[in-house]
Amino acid sequence: MRSLSEIETAAKRATRGVGFSWGNSEEVGKCVRLLELFGLPGVKNLNQYYKERETKKFENLNLINENNKPSSEDFCPIILGISFLDQIKSLENYQKIEFNKIAYPLIFLSFLSRASEIIGKKIHAKFDKKEIFAYIEVGINAGQLIGNKSFLPEVIGIRTQNFKYYRHRIDKKKYVHLYNLKNDPLEKENIASSNLEKICEFEIILSKLLENNNTQNISPKNKEDAIELLKKLGYV
Repeated sequence: MRSLSEIETAAKRATRGVGFSWGNSEEVGKCVRLLELFGLPGVKNLNQYYKERETKKFENLNLINENNKPSSEDFCPIILGISFLDQIKSLENYQKIEFNKIAYPLIFLSFLSRASEIIGKKIHAKFDKKEIFAYIEVGINAGQLIGNKSFLPEVIGIRTQNFKYYRHRIDKKKYVHLYNLKNDPLEKENIASSNLEKICEFEIILSKLLENNNTQNISPKNKEDAIELLKKLGYV
């Protein structure tokens, strides 16, 4: 198994090899390292994106506004991410920024994480608004997800407008917490044990984030799939 330093170096070299500048390549290396730290498939997404670049064009977005739509092809997640980092001081004044058609949005997610560090604020990312309305709380500031930064490398979670769910990023039965943010904004009561269906819903989304190359295509499973997943997780 490669170390995080080796992963960062490999990602940087691969990025330079496909034509990006050394400066951009260094940023990509840091972002892929961060994804792997959280147990997310950063290397896999990057490799497949570069493979797809051989036969497909992607649009570069250099100036970000509140609403951003590509003219034809999907946005390049790397140029978009770097533009986001460069402009974050001005972008933080927006309450909401929309992007349509981001290629491999998981790569872009890592740039959002680092932007969150720069401004010292949480950034909520929402994918596939037609289906899941899920906000993934990311970055070093995601230490606030559980109020303890020492756990940060070990957990993964999802925050929606009404719920916060997190658990150990490898052991799905460890550190399992679910809070109803609407009824319990101070997060005093862990309701995980009495809300297995909600946990199952979040686990399906997490599995898609971990397994899918393009996280824009997330869709809910049917009831039988949900029950089967609960059984696999040991909840039923």
